[in-house]
Amino acid sequence: MFSFNMFDHPIPRVFQNRFSTQYRCFSVSMLAGPNDRSDVEKGGKIIMPPSALDQLSRLNITYPMLFKLTNKNSDRMTHCGVLEFVADEGICYLPHWMMQNLLLEEGGLVQVESVNLQVATYSKFQPQSPDFLDITNPKAVLENALRNFACLTTGDVIAINYNEKIYELRVMETKPDKAVSIIECDMNVDFDAPLGYKEPERQVQHEESTESEADNSGYAGELGFRAFSGSGNRLDGKKKGVEPSPSPIKPGDIKRGIPNYEFKLGKITFIRNSRPLVKKVEEDEAGGRFVAFSGEGQSLRKKGRKP
Repeated sequence: MFSFNMFDHPIPRVFQNRFSTQYRCFSVSMLAGPNDRSDVEKGGKIIMPPSALDQLSRLNITYPMLFKLTNKNSDRMTHCGVLEFVADEGICYLPHWMMQNLLLEEGGLVQVESVNLQVATYSKFQPQSPDFLDITNPKAVLENALRNFACLTTGDVIAINYNEKIYELRVMETKPDKAVSIIECDMNVDFDAPLGYKEPERQVQHEESTESEADNSGYAGELGFRAFSGSGNRLDGKKKGVEPSPSPIKPGDIKRGIPNYEFKLGKITFIRNSRPLVKKVEEDEAGGRFVAFSGEGQSLRKKGRKP
């Protein structure tokens, strides 16, 4: 008996379950149909022909479906997901930013291969314009935009649409691999300084105190509360005699504060009693000693002259 098997070992299952084909790619604006497909531009998924779904269903591939796109002419590659299978045969539609990363023109050939990617745990982005800092909460905006993406590739420049404006961000780093899946994952997001961003220079403020400022800071009550300085209203509605006539401030009415000559920077001093204590008259008498029975007596009878 002769064996007609040319291979000693069977074909590995990995190659049997691999999807690989070439398509001519076009941007989403070239997609024919009455419906507006601008949602494709806001994410990282492509539109493939129905024959790809038929071929993928026969293969034992893992879900979600993730693909590797390669431009063999420029050796550029990226990763993406699939949104629908409604394209014409032999054609696939890509977002415009993805065609720019692959250096593809309208009608260029792209190699599409099915891949399995690890789940992302960390990613770092660099905005390509300082305008991204004008967003109130950029992290929340990015997390909301990444819901339309299936995977990330280190080195790609993705585009997100927010408030009718397109912001471009470069993927600087992804963990645990250079290409990761971001579907149903818990990923930490970090930002790098935007491209062309310059930190504002800190101006050194010179504290110069003039004599007039020093004198005005020592007065207390100059701008404080002044009693009965408001205007009044009459019952008859007349305006006569209701204007306030505050008495002018005399120099003697301004109380000058007591400077603290022991002040040190970073030290707070609480003055418990700033008023001087009134000394008693008894304490002012020097040399006064207690003498027993030194008081004067009083008599009930009034001393008078006898007749």
